[in-house]
Amino acid sequence: MVIKPPMLTSDLIALWVTFKLAAVTTVLLLIISTPLAWWLARSQWRYKFVIEAIIALPLILPPTVLGFYLLIMLGPNGPIGGLTTTLGGTPLAFTFTGLVIGSVFYSLPFVVQPLQNVFNGIGTNVLDQAATLRAGPVDRFFSVIFPLTKPGFLTATVLGFAHTIGEFGVVLMIGGNIPGSTQVVSIAIYDHVESLNYTSAHTLSALLLILSLIMLLTVYGLNRRFSVLRT
Repeated sequence: MVIKPPMLTSDLIALWVTFKLAAVTTVLLLIISTPLAWWLARSQWRYKFVIEAIIALPLILPPTVLGFYLLIMLGPNGPIGGLTTTLGGTPLAFTFTGLVIGSVFYSLPFVVQPLQNVFNGIGTNVLDQAATLRAGPVDRFFSVIFPLTKPGFLTATVLGFAHTIGEFGVVLMIGGNIPGSTQVVSIAIYDHVESLNYTSAHTLSALLLILSLIMLLTVYGLNRRFSVLRT
């Protein structure tokens, strides 16, 4: 009887791809979501709910459906994949870049909504007072808005990172299962289960479970600390 090690070299590579994907996606999500959430919190546009519904769509849409349409868009005959091909590049489907694009779409509501909630809690008086002191928009953001919304940014960062780590359907549709390039941990677990290698599947699953619990404990603990400091 051959005893397989609890974690293979391919599993370590899948872990590296997963954390790299989550880190890049989280940074992009914060850059995109901050102005978007601010606009949603401040805008009085009557059709704003349409944008909010589109952003929230990944919360209820089956990941395979979103992954399928992203695959069409990023493929060689899709609008984005066709454009990159025309410009001399390669289609983005089944590449790490394609995985990042899909992850940004799929995790967008997990970053936008916490930021929008904390931005809604900022009163206009504080911003008006900062403006009367001739603080520019950038100064107002870093000296007034960001300190007041730290818990929201922390929650958005952790949720975006953790949700990206746990993706399965979208990454399978867009990235396939290419070791060292697009194979992430969730796909590796699925492969281990299919091959009846439950030891490796258990090791990777337990690792993600513990990591997710640690991240959530950190968020709840720090948010509780922020609440205590405000009272």
